[in-house]
Amino acid sequence: MKCCIAIVLAGLGVGVLGGCAGGRGHSEPVVVSAPTPQQEAVFNQLKTLDGKWAAKGKGMEGQIVFNVSSNGTVVREVMFPGTPHEMTNLYHLDGPSVMMTHYCAMGNQPHLRSTGASTKEIGFHTDSVSNLTSADEMYMGDMTLAFVDKDHVTESWSNTDHGKKAAPMAMELTRMK
Repeated sequence: MKCCIAIVLAGLGVGVLGGCAGGRGHSEPVVVSAPTPQQEAVFNQLKTLDGKWAAKGKGMEGQIVFNVSSNGTVVREVMFPGTPHEMTNLYHLDGPSVMMTHYCAMGNQPHLRSTGASTKEIGFHTDSVSNLTSADEMYMGDMTLAFVDKDHVTESWSNTDHGKKAAPMAMELTRMK
């Protein structure tokens, strides 16, 4: 009986350890379909934001800087650079959608996705959130970019707190020349 238990435990040990040896680094990558022409157009619209912008909203005023990076595959937005409330947003194509990750001053990172095809108004909605300490913690849940013209854009943000969405907060962006 003792011999059977030892063999079973030894077999489990090999299976468990063998499973650990593979690790995440050895699995095949997930392949995501290529972006649609509509999503490429939406992402190209985001690239037109490249530059410095003055931002004004209820209780908020400052600068926002957009840069196209990584050989044109990422748009980086730095909100209120050099202030204690500096935040970064990264936009990129992800198959049939555009993803945005908001690196919030609160310490969490909402991952937002846009699947719309409009280049005039791009709506992003929560896909997931990293680094929440509880399900009731506040995070930025939705964001809409409305392109008024080449020098004027509105960002409307909605946070989610205790599972409830707040009314959108709008910031008017004006390109600095």
